[in-house]
Amino acid sequence: MHTHTGNIVDLVSGEIFWGTVSVDADRIVSVNRLEKERKGESYLLPGFVDSHVHIESSLLVPSAFARLAVVHGTVATISDPHEIANVCGMDGIRFMIDDAAKVPFKFHFGAPSCVPATTYETAGATLSVEDVDSLLQMPEIYYLSEMMNFPGVLHGDPDVLAKLALAKKYNKPVDGHAPGLRGKDAQSYIAAGIQTDHECFTPEEALDKLNGGMLILIREGSAARNFDALAPLLHEYADRMMLCSDDKHPDSLLEGHINQLCARAIALGIDRMKVLRAACLNPVRHYRMQVGLLQAGDFADFIRVNNLIDFEVLETHINGQLCATSGCSLIQPTATTVINQFKPYPVFPNDLTVPYSGQETIPVIEALDGQLITHRKDIRPVVENGQIIADPTSDLLKIVVVNRYHQAPVAVSFIQNIGIKSGALASSVAHDSHNIVAVGADDEAIAKAVGLIMAHRGGLSAVFEEETHILPLPVAGLMSDLDGAVVAERYTQLDTFVKQTMGSPLRAPFMTLSFMALLVIPQLKLSDRGLFNGNTFTWVDGWQVG
Repeated sequence: MHTHTGNIVDLVSGEIFWGTVSVDADRIVSVNRLEKERKGESYLLPGFVDSHVHIESSLLVPSAFARLAVVHGTVATISDPHEIANVCGMDGIRFMIDDAAKVPFKFHFGAPSCVPATTYETAGATLSVEDVDSLLQMPEIYYLSEMMNFPGVLHGDPDVLAKLALAKKYNKPVDGHAPGLRGKDAQSYIAAGIQTDHECFTPEEALDKLNGGMLILIREGSAARNFDALAPLLHEYADRMMLCSDDKHPDSLLEGHINQLCARAIALGIDRMKVLRAACLNPVRHYRMQVGLLQAGDFADFIRVNNLIDFEVLETHINGQLCATSGCSLIQPTATTVINQFKPYPVFPNDLTVPYSGQETIPVIEALDGQLITHRKDIRPVVENGQIIADPTSDLLKIVVVNRYHQAPVAVSFIQNIGIKSGALASSVAHDSHNIVAVGADDEAIAKAVGLIMAHRGGLSAVFEEETHILPLPVAGLMSDLDGAVVAERYTQLDTFVKQTMGSPLRAPFMTLSFMALLVIPQLKLSDRGLFNGNTFTWVDGWQVG
């Protein structure tokens, strides 16, 4: 039996008091109130939960992700494995579950609902209705992952409706994904049984969905950052909101996690109980997670923080086991099995040319820092020797997507706001099908950056003049097999190179790049098959491959 003393945050009763928590093995035996809250003393509270995250985007396998997350008081996640599912299918999901089982951290996986995400791109796998059925019957699968195919919901696609019916059959929650959906269409989407959305980027959109009965997730990741817009809604809607990162690179995970969002919310003057319900209580209840809430009989999952202002995490306990103390993870590294699906082949500069056919303007993707959405601009092309070329002096760069599953012609278009003045960067993390996406100032640099990815069967690369850098990602072309701190250090070096040497002003250049092929997010995106309008779900005329 172990006894822990401190200011106890009881999120179920809404009270804070000085007392003791008695733990035997993996359970809380008793919670004893001794007196009123003591100022200046530490606090015991339920652990933080990331209510929607793709572990793969940390570039770490689950066990390595856990080693970093526990330091910040995170004890559990709601994890959608659709990144690796798009690459390796059912084998990829089994890999995530098996690797997660190596550590005490509480991963709660979902059954990916949209693999592939659309029919307008080449993915490495397809999850059928039968696959989703088998997944939802597994005890490790807690919910149906984000239903990105909202047009399929609205228009009654049989496979989409079948997957939603399976979630209802097995009494498992359904996550949503409907950026910009409002009014009658949003109500129809909700009526189909979809319960959450993490894609709201204005308070008006979030209110529309809250009033329709949805739970809204405040997302603050490495690329998409909606906290400032949505956090004020916690004043009134804290019982129906949660906190999540969605996609978080290893450098920012090393610095903090959900604890940072709590501190920022408190700084806005939001009641501390409301903040902590969103961070700890609501996801556990909504997803029926196997996570304790600091009640007698619960699993002993709790944390100790210095105060309820800056949330410096002093201890993290999971199932009664001390997993982190004073900034140090006590979860031991584990060996990683490599799983992948990659077809290396050469890509040459002349594979990337765009013949000029007399058009006055060309459609250009306008990337937006801190958002997954893009805008469309129509710009007069720069022409040289009968070819449309990049013009870094006006921040007009070439963007390409290269099929990583079999040799195929390259999709080529143009982009603004990446901001590099010379060279190129490339990534095999390219949501959701994870083909190779690259941006550059000239065809030679782009081909070289893509070649580095091919040679390592996945990774992040940067080329500038004669200098080249590569962070290999051998696990599905998405994740490293190295320890999180090592990956974070190498990623930071690469990120710094792209910003300081190559000149990109973006907060997270590689994360932003990874979303330029995400067709289900408006407005203009590029797949391996061509330029796509995410508003109308149609190709942009004249910009298809072949």
